[in-house]
Amino acid sequence: RAVMDLRVELGRRSPLLGGPPRRSRTYRLERPFLADLPALLRAFPGPTRTLDATWRAIDGRQGLVDALDRLAADAVAAARGRTELLVLSDRAFGRDRLPIPSALAAGAVHAALTEAGLRGRADIAVEAADILDVHGAAMVLASGATAVVPWLAVELAAELAGGRGAEELDAAATVANLLDAFDAGLRKTLARMGISTAASYIGGGLFETIELAAEVRERCFSSAPAWPGRVGFAELAQRQLQRRAAAASIAAETPSNKLQDPGFARFRADGEVHRYAPKIVAEIHGASGFAPPAERDADAASQPSPTVIRDLIRIRRPRGVVPIGLDEVEPARSIARRFVVSAMSVGALSPEAHQTLTIGIQRAGGAANTGEGGEDPGWYVPRPDGERHDARIKQVASARFGVTAAYLARGEQLEIKIAQGSKPGEGGQLPAKKATAWIASLRRGQPGMSYISPPPHHDIYSIEDLAQLIADLRAINPAARIGVKLVATRGVGTIAAGVAKAGATYIHLSGHAGGTGASPLSSIKHVGVPWELGLAEVHQTLLRNGLRDRVALRTDGGLRTGRDLLVAALLGAEEFAFGTAMLVAVGCDMARQCHLDTCPTGIATQREDLRAKFAGTPEQVERFALALAEGLRAELAAVGAREVGEVVGESRRYLAADRRAATLDLAPVLGASSWAADLGRRRAPESAGRSVRHGLASPLEHRLTAALGGQSGFRADGLALSTADRSFGASLTGAIERGELSGPISLGLRGAAGQSFGAFAGRAVELRLVGQANDYVAKGLSGGVVVVAPEPDLAAEARRQAIAGNTCLYGATGGRLHVIGRAGMRFAVRNSGASAVVEGLGPHGCEYMTGGAVVVLGPVGANFGAGMTGGRAFLYDPDGRHLAALDTRSVQATRLAAVAVERDDGAARVEELVALLEAHRGAGSTRAADLLRDLATA
Repeated sequence: RAVMDLRVELGRRSPLLGGPPRRSRTYRLERPFLADLPALLRAFPGPTRTLDATWRAIDGRQGLVDALDRLAADAVAAARGRTELLVLSDRAFGRDRLPIPSALAAGAVHAALTEAGLRGRADIAVEAADILDVHGAAMVLASGATAVVPWLAVELAAELAGGRGAEELDAAATVANLLDAFDAGLRKTLARMGISTAASYIGGGLFETIELAAEVRERCFSSAPAWPGRVGFAELAQRQLQRRAAAASIAAETPSNKLQDPGFARFRADGEVHRYAPKIVAEIHGASGFAPPAERDADAASQPSPTVIRDLIRIRRPRGVVPIGLDEVEPARSIARRFVVSAMSVGALSPEAHQTLTIGIQRAGGAANTGEGGEDPGWYVPRPDGERHDARIKQVASARFGVTAAYLARGEQLEIKIAQGSKPGEGGQLPAKKATAWIASLRRGQPGMSYISPPPHHDIYSIEDLAQLIADLRAINPAARIGVKLVATRGVGTIAAGVAKAGATYIHLSGHAGGTGASPLSSIKHVGVPWELGLAEVHQTLLRNGLRDRVALRTDGGLRTGRDLLVAALLGAEEFAFGTAMLVAVGCDMARQCHLDTCPTGIATQREDLRAKFAGTPEQVERFALALAEGLRAELAAVGAREVGEVVGESRRYLAADRRAATLDLAPVLGASSWAADLGRRRAPESAGRSVRHGLASPLEHRLTAALGGQSGFRADGLALSTADRSFGASLTGAIERGELSGPISLGLRGAAGQSFGAFAGRAVELRLVGQANDYVAKGLSGGVVVVAPEPDLAAEARRQAIAGNTCLYGATGGRLHVIGRAGMRFAVRNSGASAVVEGLGPHGCEYMTGGAVVVLGPVGANFGAGMTGGRAFLYDPDGRHLAALDTRSVQATRLAAVAVERDDGAARVEELVALLEAHRGAGSTRAADLLRDLATA
């Protein structure tokens, strides 16, 4: 909220780039959503005109395009006639007239006015019945409307007043709640797109179209990225006519609560098809052994009608190829090595479910992913039989929950989560009711508080930043495969090429179907695109740019059959990830209560009573994984392939569009060129990128690590550091965690440090730098001590000098940082356990902080403490200026003198502050020395 503005202005505007002066006359709205159109028309200072956005049903399929022609022409004529506000209204719809879909109407008029050079003269408001949710509202705004009147939604909200759940509310209150919900949803949409103002979003076309024909795209959505198809105006009109016919069959006296549930949000036998209908759930239960099936078949789930893009793809054998016997195909356990249980955190899942998935898939030969909630360090101790029960893949998400040096050093794979399939552009969120004391301890926060991941990684704002984080992770764990998780979207191929160049060894591409049910409904239903589209684009882009051999490709998003896996392999995937299917295998019954902490099967809950009902076992996971592998073996045998590696990326040879794919142009998806057959890494995804030489993050640290060998303890001073030394401290920490070195290690350094100085520094590491450091100082600090002090000739002016860059102490879990000078913005973002003293910082300090202590002895920037739910911040504020910088919705400021007297822990807080000031003085701060002297004489 601090950086967002939903205000919009309606009316005539002056030319943006100069030209003849024009009288500007606008009317400001605090939000683009309105409930009372007549009030707006009365208040608007200029001429207005309402245009009819309906069409005659008797005109048939041609009626829609004729109505758009009329609407656009009337809008242009009105704008030329000095009308300054155009209202596109479908109020006239009824039995004989159908509404023009509001996004089409807004897009067509916006485009027509823009083409005529009149968009600045007249604004657009849309009064429509089909705007019933956040997605519909956002689409109309992105298509070109400046204001929206969702009149039917307003009427329905008013009808709820006084009813069940709204007994104390009148109609005005329920309508106000509706508009507030639209506001919140629009903010989420803006945040997802990286936009701060609604005015910048309007007319931007920041959405993707699928299946629409060129005539629709070019006329109404010309600026939106498109996945081409063949649905034109005639087909859209036909769908409107079918809806009219369905509505006409309902008796007029039918109460609204008796209308048919279309099954949009939950399964209904006579509603839309769900990929996880009860029959499919039962079949997976049988395949895993969770329930005794009449006939076990992991591959039984073909739908009666196409529901996903792969249903529109036909698998064929190349000419001259014949089927082979199953005994000629690679074994199931060999195939299962390519399997991954998708990232689902302990917290989102119960500990029992998380451990069951981890142990089961890893017994089958695959790998489990921690998710973004960290792990219990007790899981690092092998079971009595020697079996590993921590996940082989350690995820690094934007909140860095539980990302410690020990966590990173144990990972066989380290995965940077850029986006999540079920809600691209949004950070994760764990509801407060799931944050038990144990879960809070893993995430290093407070029980009973919501845990929110920032939408972006604050150390990734470019591909170069991503390369730096990859270098940081490679420094602490050189043996790990390092991957980046992306989400399918138009243009993801370009991003993937950058990821490959940044040094990743695998790319995990999620489809829009991902998610365990805890994401917002609007995100689950409307955000992201199918993995088939994104995977094909990524594979083909990497091939064209000579980068395909650098990375392995992994995908997820509703995979659950051998056929699904074969299609994924043919489109370019070498590895396959499963989320929902694996949950179903251990008993999930699709109750859709993941976010409520009421999961009846004990899978997605932290309630002890419900966890006791969990009946899943690792054997069920292993059995289902091997059943999937057997399903893929059968598919391979049918097309004459002996190994998965033979078919990876061979879509042109093996795939064709099904006759049911009439509305979607699949040629770009299926048209990948073949690639060299001698690339052995196709048969071993983990070998991807081994031919690429990665430069040393820090030449100095590399020499030190090699020279120290198996020494126990080391101290040195006066070591020269340069900006070529990046991630300094991570390699030493990793070696200590792996037992290759023994601490303590104490190093005195001089010079200008490169990015990520002190990254992930562990308990046995102390780094003292005299000079300056770039961004990300003490990133992920994990128990070590890092000091950045100015050169001696600048010591007297230290409090005015910026000697550390942005995003210092990001995601720290322990240790101490002393900056004897100022730091940049986003200091201590997501700090969850470290202590720090700094002598001034920029905006957004201590954002999303959940633990630890930060002392600021100088100025602070705006938005301090936003989203902070734990920890302490001590601000030296003799002039009372810092209060204006605080995010008062998250933090409350109290004078230390009052804390000492009024709070039970007041004395402890004072002692903590004094101890940190003393340590800062010991690090060389004259500012801390002066303050301690003042305290002693006070």
